[in-house]
Amino acid sequence: MLPYQRIFLNNGLEVILHEDHSSKIAVSNLLYKVGSRFEKPGKTGLAHFFEHLMFGSSANVPVFDRELERVGGSCNAFTSPDITNYYMTLPAANIETAFWLESDRMLQLTLSEKTIETQRKVVMEEYKQRYLNQPYGDVWHHMRGMAYTTHPYRWPTIGQNLQDIEGYTEEDVWDFYRTHYHPGNAILVVAGDITLSELEKLAQKWFGPIPAQPSQKVSIAAEPAQAGKRVLSHEARVPTDALYKAYKMPGKGEAGYLEADLVSDLLGAGKSSILEQRLVKNGRKFASAGAYITGSVDPGLLVFSGKMEQGISAMEAEQALDEVLADFLQTEIAERELQKIKNQGEAMKTYESIQLLNRAMNLAYFAHLGNPELYWEEFEQKSKIEAPQIQLWAQRLLREDQASVLYYQSIDQ
Repeated sequence: MLPYQRIFLNNGLEVILHEDHSSKIAVSNLLYKVGSRFEKPGKTGLAHFFEHLMFGSSANVPVFDRELERVGGSCNAFTSPDITNYYMTLPAANIETAFWLESDRMLQLTLSEKTIETQRKVVMEEYKQRYLNQPYGDVWHHMRGMAYTTHPYRWPTIGQNLQDIEGYTEEDVWDFYRTHYHPGNAILVVAGDITLSELEKLAQKWFGPIPAQPSQKVSIAAEPAQAGKRVLSHEARVPTDALYKAYKMPGKGEAGYLEADLVSDLLGAGKSSILEQRLVKNGRKFASAGAYITGSVDPGLLVFSGKMEQGISAMEAEQALDEVLADFLQTEIAERELQKIKNQGEAMKTYESIQLLNRAMNLAYFAHLGNPELYWEEFEQKSKIEAPQIQLWAQRLLREDQASVLYYQSIDQ
């Protein structure tokens, strides 16, 4: 169990404390309940764009990083389809600096034309370097656009295309900021050598005066049921063919989510996994293979992927993968293999809990899902799932009419 205490400010900000007096380090983790699924077609990538804007300047902070470095701190952030998360690590004695910096950019971020244009260039360059000019870099542009026809998961967090990023107006940026960056849409977790009375005092001092904003319900289009297998072939100058095969699965917290996670672990987690043993070590078509889930709040994807050996096509590789999946569906899951996966999960959770930052992030994420205690409840629930239940869900999920397949084909260099 992760001990925590929680308070709510009058303006709607949820504040969580995780006390740990064994270290003189403190962590500030501020989660905003906005990711790329809250964007609109034609304006995609704004959530990620804001992650960049937030490290610029605000009314009382000329250069964000510089002020944090002065007190021995460091910071970073990430954007996902569901959330945007900002975190800092600094000496506990200087934790008030984190409150100052975060509150100032929540209330009065600098969104001048110069700032917007500077970050627009940075993000567009990132787009080109990571997605257009990187081998296999655009895989998820193709996969998301194929697997989803309606839901905003159909574009990656960086944005659907460069034209969207080029087209943001100042009004778009301000509207996004006012809609999503306010106390009622945020969760602040502070972890480390700090007491509840200190936390309450600092939270009221720095965040209390920020006005509440009316919550704006963003309507997100539900993805309709998939009516049949979807296939896309894409050619690029890459070393070898690659295969990506994804199946629809339940969203976080829904029935079947944890079973899908265990299916991906049993088939594709680690060097002793079924895919690794059957397709890579004892097969001749895959140079690498794995399985994972997207882990999204709304219904997501259970993904099988791999790179082919030289001269092997992605279509040939899919046949080999399908044989392994068919055997998995027809073979009783060995209790020893399932227990090994559960043990690995427990070891990972123990490892995660060593880092103060991980503890803070997990409390914030599960609070965003509805309750910090879901962190332990999910783990306990997963550890109790038996083989027949996993098998049942595997048969429901690994259906060919629910698959989206990308053949990423190599052409001559």
